[in-house]
Amino acid sequence: MAVSLTGANRHDVTQLLPLVDAVPSVAGKVGRPRQRFERTQGDRAYDSEPHRRELRRRRTQPVLAKRRTPNGSGLGVYRWVVERTESWLHQNRRLKIRYERRPDIHTAFLKLGCALICHRCLKGSFC
Repeated sequence: MAVSLTGANRHDVTQLLPLVDAVPSVAGKVGRPRQRFERTQGDRAYDSEPHRRELRRRRTQPVLAKRRTPNGSGLGVYRWVVERTESWLHQNRRLKIRYERRPDIHTAFLKLGCALICHRCLKGSFC
């Protein structure tokens, strides 16, 4: 999981490639570790050929909804995971409404919220 903090007036697509690069290596089976996840999913805002090309160059398959197509692309079946995780982040009072002026403090609370989400998801899987 990777997060980044930007201003509210920044477009999401400008943070696509830095966020993909920020995701750490995926641990898995014994042997050479995978460096990238297999697919990158996004909505219509991320649909552009330069971004698709850059994602392929990073060895991840872009699964992006096409612009100017009717709704019902089928990505909502997978997109709910992202929406659910954002909802879990907003359950933390300090992340729902930003009270801190300093971005380093807000980033710390954001990373702490992500750590809590990961802890809750993995809590029962190691016993």
